[in-house]
Amino acid sequence: MTYQRIMVPVDGSEASDEAVLSAVELARRNNASIRFLFCLDELSLPAGPRYSPSVFQAARDDGSTVLSRARSRAERAGVPVETCLNESPGERLGHCVADRAREWHADLIVVGTHGRKGIARVLMGSGAESIIREAPVPVLVIRGADQMGCEREMRRQT
Repeated sequence: MTYQRIMVPVDGSEASDEAVLSAVELARRNNASIRFLFCLDELSLPAGPRYSPSVFQAARDDGSTVLSRARSRAERAGVPVETCLNESPGERLGHCVADRAREWHADLIVVGTHGRKGIARVLMGSGAESIIREAPVPVLVIRGADQMGCEREMRRQT
């Protein structure tokens, strides 16, 4: 199956950067276009729903920077690219990504994961898992290089 419209939620993490690289290569090979999406949800900000305008603006600026960096990677590869900074007060990540994927008629979502397990996953949640649950299209999950490296090292030691 070939994919023509690939949505990639980004957050600036190492896992997200790995997803960007994989999605750009997949798009390049399939002559597909990419839309990078940054979901800005005020509930995820340090102060929660009672954020200060300066904190929200700093998060908005961070999102713009992350999107610009991803756009540059796609442009260097010759991949048609769009970006979307979505401000969605109160909307959960999985729902935000699913809604934007439907609106844009994406046929694939590529997302990075940290691969957290146990208590870390319980405390920090799993963005990739929420995206998978809500996604209206197939989801390609890319594990962050840091996670793969840790697992390789653990296998070598056993």
